[in-house]
Amino acid sequence: MGPRFDEIRTDRLLLRHWRDADREPYAALNADPEVMRHFPNALDLAASDAMLDRLEAQLVAHGWGLWAVERLDTGDFIGFTGLNPTPDLLPSPCVEVGWRLAHPHWGQGFAPEAARAALEVAFDGLGLDEVVSFTTTRNASSRRVMTKLGLTHRPERDFDHPRTPGWEGQRHVLYAIDAGTWRRQAR
Repeated sequence: MGPRFDEIRTDRLLLRHWRDADREPYAALNADPEVMRHFPNALDLAASDAMLDRLEAQLVAHGWGLWAVERLDTGDFIGFTGLNPTPDLLPSPCVEVGWRLAHPHWGQGFAPEAARAALEVAFDGLGLDEVVSFTTTRNASSRRVMTKLGLTHRPERDFDHPRTPGWEGQRHVLYAIDAGTWRRQAR
């Protein structure tokens, strides 16, 4: 078994395993039309719970994945951030850095702060060569976060999301960063 990253602390956040107490706020986040604007649809309670169970199973099995994010100052669950393998999604298997935060916590720098911690795990903890991130072409907010993290748009790798045929947001942009670039920027 490889290294485990069960808890990660940043200046303001705790990235951790999922808890039963996260189910209600996670379901509310997944049902929020503003949070889910760049997804084909919001998630109902059953779909949200099933996703939470999958995310926790990934963390337990591999020691890394999409962690629940908690504010250290309030103890509030605010969403998730982390690393997600995408073996069947893109032409070549890779690991994605991703995030989804509750709307009241947007615009406070939490997404880049948590994602930087996830990238540190990816490059310094797991020894990955590259990490990608992707979103719909219209998701300017997530694209800004990707740029803040040092990821670069790779238009030659943009793709139509295979799980959303016919959806108006099917076209996705892909951003990427390699280990060498990450280390140069981290200095």
